[in-house]
Amino acid sequence: MALAVAVAALALLPLVHIAVAVAEVGWGGVAELVLRPRVAELLGNTVRLVAGSVAVCVVLGVGAAWLVERTALPGRRVWHVLMVAPLALPAFVTGSAWISLLPGLDTYGGALLVVSLAYFPFVYLPAVAALRGTDPALEETARGLGLSGWAVFRRVQLPQLRVAVLGGALLVALHVLAEFGALAMLRYPTFTTAVYDQYRATFNGPAATMLAGVLVLLCLVLLVAEIRLRGARGYARTGAGAARRPRPVRLGLLTGPVLLALAALVGLSLVVPVAALASWFLTGASARIDWAALATTTGTTLALAAAAAAVTTALALSTGWLAVRRRGPLATVLERTTYLGSAVPAIVVALALVTVSIRVVPALYQTVPVLLAAYAILFLPRAIVTVRAAVEQSPPVHDDVAASLGASAPARLWRVTLPLLAPGIGAGAALVFLAVVTELTATLLLAPTGTRTLATAFWSASSALEYGAAAPYAVVMVLLSAPATVLLSRDVRRGLTT
Repeated sequence: MALAVAVAALALLPLVHIAVAVAEVGWGGVAELVLRPRVAELLGNTVRLVAGSVAVCVVLGVGAAWLVERTALPGRRVWHVLMVAPLALPAFVTGSAWISLLPGLDTYGGALLVVSLAYFPFVYLPAVAALRGTDPALEETARGLGLSGWAVFRRVQLPQLRVAVLGGALLVALHVLAEFGALAMLRYPTFTTAVYDQYRATFNGPAATMLAGVLVLLCLVLLVAEIRLRGARGYARTGAGAARRPRPVRLGLLTGPVLLALAALVGLSLVVPVAALASWFLTGASARIDWAALATTTGTTLALAAAAAAVTTALALSTGWLAVRRRGPLATVLERTTYLGSAVPAIVVALALVTVSIRVVPALYQTVPVLLAAYAILFLPRAIVTVRAAVEQSPPVHDDVAASLGASAPARLWRVTLPLLAPGIGAGAALVFLAVVTELTATLLLAPTGTRTLATAFWSASSALEYGAAAPYAVVMVLLSAPATVLLSRDVRRGLTT
């Protein structure tokens, strides 16, 4: 219990930091720093980018999911993998690729294009899962009543996708709010890029903190809006139903245009960035690979990712176990609190840890423990979800039997509990590991002096327009991120037929 409380306190640290900063500045100071034309401009840029990207991602994600899951699309398995594959490319790599090919893309349209292509799989994946779980009898009944294909989609299928699409849209919105690398490359100012600029200019001054506070408020507004829009309506069947696949819709003359549209989406989201990386290798003036630097940077990244995975999973273990074995209001609050920290943009987390380390323990400023704490706050839910699922599937009777045989608590933990939870712990650690490999913003602000990860090395080279030098780091990040793409697509892909 004590460890779970400490974990919740760590997750709440960014919000506490903002609240303390507001109290120190006072409402007059807050008004002076926030109620400015520049802040209004940033708010407009951020809101319209979030709204536009959510709309585009919902259209692309739901449309692609319906085509892959509900139609007789040729090569459905292949298309499914290709729809998920953009997640293997960090958004700042995609943004760098596009801006290197089209330097005039530093507009709202360019930012909307890049973030939509990078994040539409967040809507596609839950939409596919929801379509696979819906009862085909409802659709067949609607068709039997004379409804057209569009009417069936609008009145039967779309309402059943509501929760999944809202969840995916929330993920897109939170990622766009937190996105720094891609938007900085595209020179599109939002709150996140402005907070970073303020931090670099004034070193954690009050202006940066107040902008971070507005960013946190936007995140909280999105979380509340998603809950309200989701509502309390249920869409599950009351009976077991029949485990059968719905009859796929024949595309007929539309097969060619549909394949062309999906190919265009794959080309823009996947082929263009990959082709840009290849071009950097072949034609970049700075394409001479420093193998020693690449090996050192890769080793540093893997070491940090492994340490973060171990620490984060260890912290998640207490919270996940408590949420299942000691159900109650307190356990629920402690578990849900960890999700608030991850909903806060990485730059806010980094600012909070900078302030705490300087004021409380100056010796920890720009050290590995502070960086690992940032990773833990950002990625705790990835570990808690998998650990909790493992605890749910582990009957407590095994621990009871071991106790009845005289095994001590530490012995039961080591010989019974941990082996049973090993699959969930391993999956959570893998997800955290892969997330840390491509993390940029917190690493830029908190990494010890001289420490270079794959993401920061890519950022440094691409910011100097040395795309050839940046390419090797991007390739290694993509190769390390590929397993996450396979993990995300595997379960749904098993149910698809060609």
